[in-house]
Amino acid sequence: MSRIGGFLLVMIIAIVTATGVTFLLYRNELGRLRDAVGRGSLVANLDIGPIEYADSGTGIPLLSIHGAGGGFDLGLAIAADLVGGGFRVIAPSRFGYLRTPVPLDPSPAAQGDAHAALLSRLNVPKAVVVGVSAGARSAVELTLRHPDKVAALILIVPALYSPTSPVSINVSLTNRFAFRAVNAGGDFAWWATETIAPSIPIRFLGVRPALLAAAPQAERERVMGFVRSVEPLSLRFPGIKIDSVPDLRELPLKEITAPTMVISARDDLFNTLPAAELAAAKIPGAKLVVYDTGGHLLVGREQEVRKAVRTFLAGAGLVIR
Repeated sequence: MSRIGGFLLVMIIAIVTATGVTFLLYRNELGRLRDAVGRGSLVANLDIGPIEYADSGTGIPLLSIHGAGGGFDLGLAIAADLVGGGFRVIAPSRFGYLRTPVPLDPSPAAQGDAHAALLSRLNVPKAVVVGVSAGARSAVELTLRHPDKVAALILIVPALYSPTSPVSINVSLTNRFAFRAVNAGGDFAWWATETIAPSIPIRFLGVRPALLAAAPQAERERVMGFVRSVEPLSLRFPGIKIDSVPDLRELPLKEITAPTMVISARDDLFNTLPAAELAAAKIPGAKLVVYDTGGHLLVGREQEVRKAVRTFLAGAGLVIR
């Protein structure tokens, strides 16, 4: 064999070996993730259909409604990170996420009804309701349609209606790549992107990579936990498709009577600030908190958000132990 032929053979063996190792890493990680989301939750068979949920902790009941790409697991993580302890956290998987199927009517109004039905099934007369990103839509619908169920409403980076500056993400080259991975529902595409070029999913989730790079290690790990929480993508894709339809309907926010707090950041790449400002202006007595930096995942603001939320709830007469 010639020297060139030997070199090519070595290269082919190296490529095949690297591909095999990568595939094994991916299969092992995917198996671990599927196992993780297969545990820690229950399914309530309601009139509207099956709803997956987690029920964790003790204290004031808190309904944690996740955003796009989430599930009950993200709902639990949001409550732990941004609200803290002292709550009984009820975290549903919204329509199309994990073990909650897509019903004939997947609208935010129907989702709000499902939230109310789940609380009733769990004998929870009233709860603090936290709606994050796309989860804010059904949180608002729950509050409007079932006001007796809501002790207080907290909307975090809400993907709500804004007539002049709608919630959206810029269509950069990297975001187009991420959109293709998501629209393909491909587990491997998202895993490979997260592994090889993590700045792409970070930006796709509404955070400037430079902001995260300058954050402390613990905060970088927290945010990367959110990036990984999208996996397995295929088990969340039906819900992501529902959430990808923009909110074009103005709701009668003036009818909300529950104490309300709205939180956003000026540098949120999803542009939730105009919607947050509009919601706070329309909801009677609503408190608006705006951070100059933090992005869609409120990078570096975890402790500030937690303090603001707990102060707000104390002012609403909800004592956290």
